Amino acid sequence: METPEYVRVLDRAGRLLAAAAEEAGADAKVPTCPDWQVRDLVRHTGMVHRWAAAFVAEGHTSYHPDGGLPDLDGAELFAWFREGHRHLLDTLVGAPADVQCWHFLPAPSPLAFWARRQAHETTVHRFDAESARGGTPSEIDPGFAADGIDELLRGFHARPKSRVRSAELRVLRVRATDTDDAVWTVRLSQEPPVTERGAAAAAQADCEIAGPADRLYLSLWNRLPFPQVTGDASVATLWRESSAVI
Repeated sequence: METPEYVRVLDRAGRLLAAAAEEAGADAKVPTCPDWQVRDLVRHTGMVHRWAAAFVAEGHTSYHPDGGLPDLDGAELFAWFREGHRHLLDTLVGAPADVQCWHFLPAPSPLAFWARRQAHETTVHRFDAESARGGTPSEIDPGFAADGIDELLRGFHARPKSRVRSAELRVLRVRATDTDDAVWTVRLSQEPPVTERGAAAAAQADCEIAGPADRLYLSLWNRLPFPQVTGDASVATLWRESSAVI
């Protein structure tokens, strides 16, 4: 996917998030994030949008702390969220392709990183807001979902911060059943997971998690149950219990 595609996804996801949050109300519980009410979800995502935009707009070349959560609620909070979402979109669209700033996962460019990361951040939290509202959630394009699985497995969990560790070598296969070339082989050990993508890299797996890309994406982010687990289910349980991103 290219940067403009990520920006379009981010635009839609942010608007859907705001609408679902307003319909649910600030006091509503968020089933996918049991410790949160809708106000917590909106404050968090709005803060992240402003934090991300600042790197691109202000050219911070090292880590820069976020601005903290706002002391806002109700209609003022939802307006604040929409303003920050719009600012992030405008920043990404207006930035030069070669803008230099800090980013924390491998990417073709800092701009490509922030567009991709915020598209996925906002899509997952849009699902959270829709879970609080109830009803049928908005669709996630299978290709975009596969891209998000790739970011999670080969980006987030390739870092030393990943807590998915196993005392003995275990192999987890992740397979999207509705998307071409959407197979990942994840080798688990006492070191950070090592993931390869593609059927050619597939080794004998102790466990396979499979299903449509959108459900697989949300389940790997611990928003839904795994669609299908075959083999040693303890490997899937290990993922579920230790994969929260920090």
